[in-house]
Amino acid sequence: METESKGPVAAEIEKRLMEALAPTSLNVINDSAIHRGHAGDDGSGESHFTVEITCEAFEGQSRLNRQRMVNKALGDLMHDKVHAMAIKAKAPGE
Repeated sequence: METESKGPVAAEIEKRLMEALAPTSLNVINDSAIHRGHAGDDGSGESHFTVEITCEAFEGQSRLNRQRMVNKALGDLMHDKVHAMAIKAKAPGE
């Protein structure tokens, strides 16, 4: 798991995913800098993310269901704080 200093939105993403899905691997990457000035850039520096997550709960689930599980765990963050998120969700061994 990534241990670098994170902004408040990235830290909240990590916290919610850890609590809801207990991943074996989690990497929350802030992609906001490459979207500066684009639609959805709110100037906070925390609007665009990539989440790389490996979780036993994803075993046997479709790609769409895995993304739904991540979105459900993040709840209101997806509407209130995050403009865009790429989700790379895998089961262990994939």
